[in-house]
Amino acid sequence: MDKRFFKMFGLTEEQAIAIIDTPLEQLEDASDKYIAVSHLINYPTEQSIAALVRAIETSNPDELDHRIVRRKAVESLGRLQAESALPIIRQCLKDDDIYTIENTVWAIGEIGTKDPEILKEVAQLLDKPGQIYRVIIHTLANANYHASLERVRKFTQAEDEPTRSAAIATVCRFTGDYSQITEVMALLQSSSVNARRGCIQDLIDSHYYKAIPEIARCPVSLVFRLRGLRMLLDAGVPSGEITFREIQPYLEQVLYDHPNDLDLVHEYDATPVLDFVINELYETDFGRCYLATKTLLNIYSQEAPAALLATYSDKAYNDYGAHYHVMKLFGWLKYTPAYDLLVENLYNREPQFQKSRAACAIALSELGDSRAIIELKTCLNTPIWDLKYACLLALDRLGDSSGREICAHDGDWLIKAKATSTQ
Repeated sequence: MDKRFFKMFGLTEEQAIAIIDTPLEQLEDASDKYIAVSHLINYPTEQSIAALVRAIETSNPDELDHRIVRRKAVESLGRLQAESALPIIRQCLKDDDIYTIENTVWAIGEIGTKDPEILKEVAQLLDKPGQIYRVIIHTLANANYHASLERVRKFTQAEDEPTRSAAIATVCRFTGDYSQITEVMALLQSSSVNARRGCIQDLIDSHYYKAIPEIARCPVSLVFRLRGLRMLLDAGVPSGEITFREIQPYLEQVLYDHPNDLDLVHEYDATPVLDFVINELYETDFGRCYLATKTLLNIYSQEAPAALLATYSDKAYNDYGAHYHVMKLFGWLKYTPAYDLLVENLYNREPQFQKSRAACAIALSELGDSRAIIELKTCLNTPIWDLKYACLLALDRLGDSSGREICAHDGDWLIKAKATSTQ
């Protein structure tokens, strides 16, 4: 579990616990308790777990502010993988609030349990109307609870695409019959970004390696695609089902992340004006962002650099989605005046801009400026595997092989494989 984003508040563990133990009615702001239960994710101690349990026990599910705290406390216990809290978490399966139930099922999955009684209770939620069924199916699948098969099978015809995807993938896993998995793969081209993201997870969970080329071309954020390919590599290479060399081209295609290498699901009815295209870079559906990127490259290549600099100064500097696309575009556009800005952001250690660092490495190689070699080699000293891999790709493009020598004995098998490969 990546915890980089959770340490957002300046509370100590003791301060957070004190807030949790203060009745909501006595707090100046009801959101303080929500912040406190969120913050305890940073403290995997018995005291924190006990405080989160108290937050659940003392909450009144009939009152909105209490419900919100209750949901978050359950989630935090899940993130802490607090097995000792399972009894109190399990009680929340009986709540009337579907979002509390969703967090509860998710937390049980994160903690992990083989208790058939708990899993039976989770499975019975599939018979309860109005639930968020995808997380229930996903948790049962990851627990290998085969007794839920027939309940799950009912959802293979669900109208909701993410739910249908999870159900089909789970039935395939439980029965060993993968004839329906193509229906999950088809959702890689869904108009719904949630369906696209969800089916990638389902294909990962199914260890369906044949989907890797299509996952690489799916128009969602490269974060989802990279995570998918990495998890499949980590599972499939040791088992001998795939090799690094087979998957290497797709992995590097995702890291380069050029819109021409994606199967876009959106299109414009008419050529949009430049301002509209720039604003599309801020969309949360990266499918729309990639269409905008392609349009800027194909239609507005002359006007784009100035427009990108303007939007960066305005708000893209603080929007991690648009920031990523702006950095990549400077490289594709061969905009050499952006060199200093790319180097600056290559070293941007704010967690939300992590993917932009790899984007800057690729963009710098597109500029072809040999000054970037020393900067890229400096960034090889990082635990972030995708940044390190991107730097190796960039150094190769700049004609420098010393990065491979540096990483030839790297502790990450994937980086070592790239460093010692002939490609």
